[in-house]
Amino acid sequence: MDKKAFVKYAAKREKRSPSIKNCILAFVSGGLVCVTGQALADIYILWGLSEKNASTLSSVSLVFLAGLFTGIGIFDKAAKLCGAGLLVPITGFSNAVTSPAIDAKSEGYIMGVGAEMFKIAGPVVVYGNLTAAVYGIIYYISLCIAG
Repeated sequence: MDKKAFVKYAAKREKRSPSIKNCILAFVSGGLVCVTGQALADIYILWGLSEKNASTLSSVSLVFLAGLFTGIGIFDKAAKLCGAGLLVPITGFSNAVTSPAIDAKSEGYIMGVGAEMFKIAGPVVVYGNLTAAVYGIIYYISLCIAG
């Protein structure tokens, strides 16, 4: 069997992904993450925090909860069902840091957890900061030109 015939054969046999269902689940689960974050922010405001501090604490709470749920095995099961709805928001970043750290715990805290923790999330941090710096420079130059 040549390569073209194999590719054709494999294409016929591969399982189709239910795209519409996946999109709906991602939309709903991502919306639930946002609603949860807003509910936490509203609760923190009721407790007397400023809106800015409540929003920050809400994000921190979502990161903590995602890390906790990753640690006890709930997040991975939910992410298989919900897909991008859980993985794209800040909860996915928390999972990307926590999961390798848990896997590397047996190798020790320095060479295991410390070295492996940002293996997946590290490029996001690096390129996110790089992009922010470039955008900041462009914005500053545009302000100088505008007068």
